[in-house]
Amino acid sequence: MTLKLIYPALAQIFWTFVVLGITFVRRRRALVGKEVRMADVAVSTERYPQDARLAAANFSNQFETPVLFFALIMIAMEVGATGFLMTLLAWAFVATRVAHTLIHTGSNDLRLRASVFGVGVLVLLVMWILVVVSIV
Repeated sequence: MTLKLIYPALAQIFWTFVVLGITFVRRRRALVGKEVRMADVAVSTERYPQDARLAAANFSNQFETPVLFFALIMIAMEVGATGFLMTLLAWAFVATRVAHTLIHTGSNDLRLRASVFGVGVLVLLVMWILVVVSIV
């Protein structure tokens, strides 16, 4: 049943909205707290405080490797590569994105963040291999 791959895809989309919400809250807090003025960020967002910039950077990250994730989900559904392992990998990818966000917008420990990112990329590679194997 291909629908089981829909759920991690929907979860990733939901997570992107969560990150957008975090970004909004942090930017609004900076504006209301007068840490930055609208004129300061009208052209460039560099003047926002670091926590708001980290959230915004993570929001941008949600449109990088997740693009490959969504493509792989659609291709997997098209070619019938929708078994247990593919579903497990899809959920694992979503988990790495959540962990990446929590690290990026929290401690921003670059070593840990890079490790989690690397695991997510590895998961995508294995998903790709499973799709290729299913059509060969």
